[in-house]
Amino acid sequence: MSSRLNMWIYSISFMLICLLYKSIAINRNILLELSLQEYFSILQTGKPSLVYFNRDVSLDITVFLEELKKAAGPLHNYGISVAKVNCAKEEASRYCRKENDLANAYLFRGNILLREFPTDALFDVNAIIANVLFALLFNEIKYITSLEDFENIQNAMKGKTNIVLIYVRAIGTPEHRAVMETAFVYGTEYQFVLTTETTLLEGIGAENSDIISGSLFFFHCKLVLDLTQKCRKTLLEQPLTIVNIHRFLKLMDEPLLTEITEDPEKVSTIHLQLGLPLIFILSQQTTYEADKKTAEIVAWRLLGKAGVTLLLKDSSDLNIPAHANVIFKRGKEGESVDFLVLHDANSIISFVENYAPIRNNEPVKEYEEGEMETLNLDVQDDQVVETVYRDRKRNLPLELIIELTEETFNSIIMNTSNSIILFYANWEAVSLAFLQSYVDVAIKLKGVSNILFTRINCGDWSNVCAKQNVTEYPIIKIFKAGEKPVIYADMLETEYLLKFIRNRISCPVKIRTIEEAEEYLNGKLYKELTSYYSMSVLGIFSSSMTKEKETFIEAGNSLNGFVITGFYSEDDVLILSKKYAVTLPALLVARHKEGKIDSILLSNSDAKDMVQIIKSALLEIFPEITVENLPIYLRLQKPLLILFRDGNLNPKDKKEMLPLVKQNYLEKLIPCWLNLKTTPVGKGILKVYFKHVPPLPLLVLVDLHSRGQVSAFPLDQTINEKNILLWLQRLEAGLESHIITLSDEDWKPPLPAYNFLSRMDAAVSYTKITQFPTQNTLRCAKTTDLQQRDREH
Repeated sequence: MSSRLNMWIYSISFMLICLLYKSIAINRNILLELSLQEYFSILQTGKPSLVYFNRDVSLDITVFLEELKKAAGPLHNYGISVAKVNCAKEEASRYCRKENDLANAYLFRGNILLREFPTDALFDVNAIIANVLFALLFNEIKYITSLEDFENIQNAMKGKTNIVLIYVRAIGTPEHRAVMETAFVYGTEYQFVLTTETTLLEGIGAENSDIISGSLFFFHCKLVLDLTQKCRKTLLEQPLTIVNIHRFLKLMDEPLLTEITEDPEKVSTIHLQLGLPLIFILSQQTTYEADKKTAEIVAWRLLGKAGVTLLLKDSSDLNIPAHANVIFKRGKEGESVDFLVLHDANSIISFVENYAPIRNNEPVKEYEEGEMETLNLDVQDDQVVETVYRDRKRNLPLELIIELTEETFNSIIMNTSNSIILFYANWEAVSLAFLQSYVDVAIKLKGVSNILFTRINCGDWSNVCAKQNVTEYPIIKIFKAGEKPVIYADMLETEYLLKFIRNRISCPVKIRTIEEAEEYLNGKLYKELTSYYSMSVLGIFSSSMTKEKETFIEAGNSLNGFVITGFYSEDDVLILSKKYAVTLPALLVARHKEGKIDSILLSNSDAKDMVQIIKSALLEIFPEITVENLPIYLRLQKPLLILFRDGNLNPKDKKEMLPLVKQNYLEKLIPCWLNLKTTPVGKGILKVYFKHVPPLPLLVLVDLHSRGQVSAFPLDQTINEKNILLWLQRLEAGLESHIITLSDEDWKPPLPAYNFLSRMDAAVSYTKITQFPTQNTLRCAKTTDLQQRDREH
C-alpha cells in the first residue's frame, strides 16, 4: 500500500513539475503588462529587469513595444525580466510624470536603477539585448577608444589571462548582440575588450578595417611572462555569430600541438567534431626537433582553422607510404586520410587554407512558411542587397545633393556650368548601394564652387529618364555648359567616381609652340596634372589636315577623364615629325613613368578607330591585372600569360619578363602579373585551375578565347627568360599538356540591367588627386576655331 501511495505521489509531483515548466516556457516569451503598483510589489532583490513605463501608445512606441516583446524571451534566458508598466493619469511616480519623459526604458537590479536607455537606442531586438547585457556586464567588458588603452590592458593581463578584443561598427548591431551573449557565458574566463574605433584596428595591424562590420581577435597573453614580449593574436575569420564565437573560443582552449604514435585513421579531436581538418606532420627521432619546430609554425598559422599533430613514426608500426611526410584528414568523422608530400611549412599552410570540403550532395532544406520568421535574415545572398540592408538605418546627408523633378531638371542643367546627375531607382538595391558612394563623393568635394551634385529618382520621374535615354540604373551623367553630356562608365565606387570627376579635362589641349610641345611630352607642362596620369597623348598634324584634327578632337572628347590629350599643327610641326621619325598625321604617346615617347602613325582613321588606337597605346607592356582593368585586356582576344605573386613584383621578375616582351617573343600573348594580396580573387582563380593554391610565384598561360585551355609553368623549374621561352615553344609544338580546359558556358548576369561589364569601360590606373589644377589653365580648341584659323591661313 505504502509503495503504491509513494508511486501516486511521485506521479502527481512529476505532472506538477511538467505543468510548471510548461507554464514558464509559455510565459517567458510574453511581455509582462503591469500597473505601477503591481510592478514594484513583485521586484526581487538583485534580479535585473528592463521596464518601459507607458502612458499613451503612439505609432513609434508601438514599433518599439513589438521589438521589446521579441527581446523578452532571450533576456529571460539570462534571468532578466521584461515588463511594460501602464501609468495611470494620477500616478505621481517620477517614471510616469510627463509624456515627453516616456521616451526612455529603464534597467533595474531589484529596486536600484542601473541605466536609462532612450528608446531610439533600442531600435530593434538586437539593440535591446545588446544594450541590456552590455550594461549588466559593464565591469567585465572594458570599452576602449585608443591603442594606448589596449596596450595598457595587454600589459596588465600578461601572465594572467587571455584577451578577447572585439570590434563592432556600432553599439546595438547583430554582431554586438552576439558578442554580449557570448561574454555573458565566458565573462570570467577571459578579459573581454570592446571597441568601435577603426583606428585601433589599424594600430594592431588589422586589414580592411573600414569595410568590416565586426571582428574578433584572441590575444594569447596568459603564457607571456615578459612585459616586453607581445601577445600573439588569432583572428576569427567567420562572421560574428554566437555559434562561430563559441566554436572559436573552444578551439582557442585546445592545446596548440599534440604528439601521437597511434594510427591517424583512429584519431578523433575537437577539430574533427567541429568539421575542421586535422594535419599529421610525420617525424622521426633524428629529425624530431626540426619537425616539432615546423609543426609549431604550422599550428600557430592554422590556429582556429585546423588541428595539428606530430606523428612519431619510429615508435609505431604504421602503414604509411615511405614518401609521405604529411597526412591530411578531412573535417568529418570516419573519413579516410590523404598521404601528401609537402616540403615546408608554407606549403602545408597553403594546402590547408585552400581546402574546401565538397557539400554538393547535402540535401537542400525546405522551410515551411512559419519557419521563415525564425531565420536570421541579416545575411543576404546578394552582397549588394546585404550592404543596403545592413546600412538601412544609416542617415545619409542628402542635403548635399539636390533632388530633381520634371519641373526643375532642365532649369538646373541650363543654369549650371557643371552639374552631375545620378539617375537611380529607389526600389533597386544597386542604386541604393551606389547612392551611399555618391553621397561620399559629394562630401569630399563639398565647397568646390563649380560642381553641383544632383539626383533624380527614375521610379518617380520615368518620363524624364526616358528622354535622357536612361534605361538602366544607376547611371551618372556629367553635364557641362555648351558640351554633350558625358556618361560615367567606370566602377560604381567612391574612389573611382571621385577620380573621374577630378580628372575631367573638357577637350584636347591646344599646343602653340615647339617648346610647349616638348614640355608637354616631358611632363613639365601642366606638371600638376601629369602626376595624375601615367601617360599623355599628343596628336601632330600639318596645318592643312583639318579633317584629321576634327577627328582627333572628337576622339579626345570621348576620352575625357581618362587621359590627357593635346594637338599641335603649327607650321614647324615637321620638326617633331623628324625628331620622332614618323610621318603626319601621327600620335606621340608619352609614358611619364618610364620616361619614354612612342610614335604611332595615323592612316584614314575615324574617331572610333582613333579612340581604340589611343586606348591600346595606353596599355602597359607588362601590366598588373586587376578587377578594374581586366575587361580591356580581355577585349584584345589574346591568351593571358599571368605571373601570380603573393605580393608586389620584384626586380628579378621584370628582368626575366621584359626582355621577352621587348624582343616580341610574346607578341601573340598578353604578358601580365596578378598580386593576390591586392586582388584576392586570384586565389579563387587558382583554386579553379589547381583545386588549391600552389606555391607562388607561378606562371600560367590562359587561353580563354579559342580552346579554353590552361597550362602551368613546371613548378620544379626556375622562372627565367630561357626556361619561359622553351616552355612556350613546347606548348606550341604540343609537347606540354594543359592542366584544365575551361567551360565555354556563358556567365550571364541575372538581369540585363545588372550587366555591369558591358557598361563599364575599364579605368586606366590613376594616382590620387589632392586638389584641382589651378595653374597653367588648359587651352582648348573647338572644331569651329580650327576651320576659322585654316581660312585665315
